[in-house]
Amino acid sequence: MTIADAISAAVDARSGDLLAFLGRLVAAPSPNPPGDTRAVAALVADRLARAGIAHRIVARVTEKPNLIAVADSGRPGPHLVLNVHLDTIHPGEASDWSVPLYEATQRDGRILGLGVGNMKGAVAAMTLAFELLVERRADWCGRVTFTAVADETVFGPDGAAFLLDTEPDLIGDAVICGEGPGAMGLGLAEKGVLWLALDAVAPSAQGMLARPRSSATTRLAAAIVELDGWNDVHATAPDEIAAVAAHPERDGLRLSVNTGTLAGGRFVSQSATRATAEIDFRIPPGLDITTIESRVDAVIARIGGLARRPIKGWEPNWTAADSPIVEAVAAAHHAVRGAPAVPVVRLPASDASRWRQRGIPAVCYGPQADLVSGVDDWVYARDVIDCAKIYTVAALAVLAPAPAA
Repeated sequence: MTIADAISAAVDARSGDLLAFLGRLVAAPSPNPPGDTRAVAALVADRLARAGIAHRIVARVTEKPNLIAVADSGRPGPHLVLNVHLDTIHPGEASDWSVPLYEATQRDGRILGLGVGNMKGAVAAMTLAFELLVERRADWCGRVTFTAVADETVFGPDGAAFLLDTEPDLIGDAVICGEGPGAMGLGLAEKGVLWLALDAVAPSAQGMLARPRSSATTRLAAAIVELDGWNDVHATAPDEIAAVAAHPERDGLRLSVNTGTLAGGRFVSQSATRATAEIDFRIPPGLDITTIESRVDAVIARIGGLARRPIKGWEPNWTAADSPIVEAVAAAHHAVRGAPAVPVVRLPASDASRWRQRGIPAVCYGPQADLVSGVDDWVYARDVIDCAKIYTVAALAVLAPAPAA
């Protein structure tokens, strides 16, 4: 029996308990905002305690606890970090959902509910994987740290960012993050983010004297239309992750530009003197913030009466396809699923980028079914079960004892 077979059998024997735990996680609300993760953190803490696994809670803000659990083999080896987050996106209008927000609704092999895909399915799977690694401590060398953090969905300061700033020992040597890029893809890269405000100004005037681009709103509109055309721009993947180019349908190498907010003008018959738009650029590997800002500056210069202000931003980031952590998760996926893993660029940001920014290789893998989560968030029950297997098998490969000399 192979390691993958043994782990698969162990997870299958606990699959009912695994999915029941996922149901309890979904029933514990943790939308962000406001980001209160106390109830869901308590469930994870209680499960680990029942398994006899020590843990501790670290919090910058009381309502946003972060859970840390460490398993040490007692033998030298790598330090692997397993990372999940406990908050979910805000559901928006509950009336848009076809299922109760805080119930794990089963339907045709799927599980639906707020945060099932992003990312309580991965929380349940990775918690079980960590338990199995603790039980099999004699089979590996090094150390495993399990982090279940707050404040990820808004990329806030109170979760992984706080832990890495205050607990440098959590940096580790490699990271498996439970963020699924959709359809059980292998997320070895993710897009960068650039949020800009575009401010337009124009002289005061009555509306009946309007000329082309004579108002702040029309100047801003002209810029927005031009920037919207960039949604067809595609980047060339860096050589380290060239394989992601084989999957253009995943949109990983496409620049996306979204005007999220728009405001301007005082009254319908007056020429607007001020207008502002906030714009979200998601930058694929192969492009960078400086390039996008330079292109925006060219638009500003051509239209006139515009200026940009930075809001937030970070560069695209990735881990090389031949990195040991990527190869371990890819091999585990193949062993469990019977087909090669598909390397992709994740569209949303994840906490994996925080480790990559510190030079630590990280891969995102999880049961989230869609490219991004939204209304009627869902996973396949089988994918949650398989993730528990794949996390465990990959970890055992990373932490395998060195061959005898």
